[in-house]
Amino acid sequence: MPMKGSGRASLQEIDRWDHGVGWLAYPDEEMQRASHAVEIDGDVWVFDPVDAEGVDDLLDDLGTVAGVVIGLDRHLRDADAVASRHDVPVYVASWMTGVVNKLDSPVERFGTQLADTGIETFRVVDRTVPPWQEVGFYHEETKTLLLPEAVGTVDYYCANDERLGVHPMLRPFPPRRVLSKFEPDRLLVGHGAGITENAGVELRRSLANARKNLPSAYVSAFKSMVSD
Repeated sequence: MPMKGSGRASLQEIDRWDHGVGWLAYPDEEMQRASHAVEIDGDVWVFDPVDAEGVDDLLDDLGTVAGVVIGLDRHLRDADAVASRHDVPVYVASWMTGVVNKLDSPVERFGTQLADTGIETFRVVDRTVPPWQEVGFYHEETKTLLLPEAVGTVDYYCANDERLGVHPMLRPFPPRRVLSKFEPDRLLVGHGAGITENAGVELRRSLANARKNLPSAYVSAFKSMVSD
């Protein structure tokens, strides 16, 4: 399987819940790039979308699209295409650099909250070497945490015994301090299906074991990269 799919997409729904849905546009790719839509008071917020036929049907089932959100500086994905189709802005964190000039859509900046949604936003990673700017999103009312890149459930994130793993590049210094305050019921990730049972437990476990399981995780990542 290729690391990243291309050509005609084949949408697969994941992470369906009362106020949201996720999807994989290329279910067979190694990266398992996951996109999400979250409904707040009838407005739909689309996070890091990879476009595919049928995406608009998923969004219409939830409500009216209010904005497209970029959660990682390298996750432009198909944000422009989805925002243009729904005539909405792309939302980018006020501190995120090098993103706005790559977009054709109107841009709205956000600070510690995403517009007026009640979704708390916070810096997961903000560094220049290697470049990495990641925003986390937490909705207290639904106990939903969305992390675009720091953790994931796809094979190349996870050691042999892990359900959720820290990104291979973050394992030596995982973002424990910023994430330890959250106790989510639901964890949505940017690579792979989310976790809807014992999400807080799994998050704490993945952060605690990040360094200890580093050798096994690196073997898994290497196997994913060299597999057919």
